[in-house]
Amino acid sequence: MGGYITVAAIVVVVLLYVLITYNGLVNLRNMVKEAFATMDVYLKKRWDLIPNIVETVKGYAQHEKETLEGIVNLRNSSYDKMAQNEKIAADNQITGGLSRLMALAESYPDLKANQNFLDLNTQLTKVEEDIANSRKYYNAVVRNYNNAVQMFPGNIISSIFGFKEMAMYETADRENIQVKF
Repeated sequence: MGGYITVAAIVVVVLLYVLITYNGLVNLRNMVKEAFATMDVYLKKRWDLIPNIVETVKGYAQHEKETLEGIVNLRNSSYDKMAQNEKIAADNQITGGLSRLMALAESYPDLKANQNFLDLNTQLTKVEEDIANSRKYYNAVVRNYNNAVQMFPGNIISSIFGFKEMAMYETADRENIQVKF
């Protein structure tokens, strides 16, 4: 009789462990989704600012068509229909394009003094700060999730229930923008 109680106790402990680990993994996965959704809000906000910035710069920099067209072409994709990895790739391209656009704006003193451009630039700067902070948060949450998925003995539970490692948000290698007068 005592052997049955011991076996039953071990089974209960194992089931509790599985249940607690599973719920922890679900919680971490949902935190990753929330972190990406938060970052996505800021990416969308920047996405919506781009046409206004490009139009403002166009008036001053007609002959800088290539830079402006590159940003417009990136922006013309349907953001809401992109998958998560496509949004990250588009963000990397747009970040580089905006860096070139802002470097271009430095070449036009009248543009730098234009109130509309200054307001848009202030908004963009704030959004860029929010994006950077949300990227850090996203990566921290992904790290915690990946640790839970990969570390023993949680990796056994995660593989049984199909929890997969998630990718960190990494920016593409970009060259520094050089402003020449």
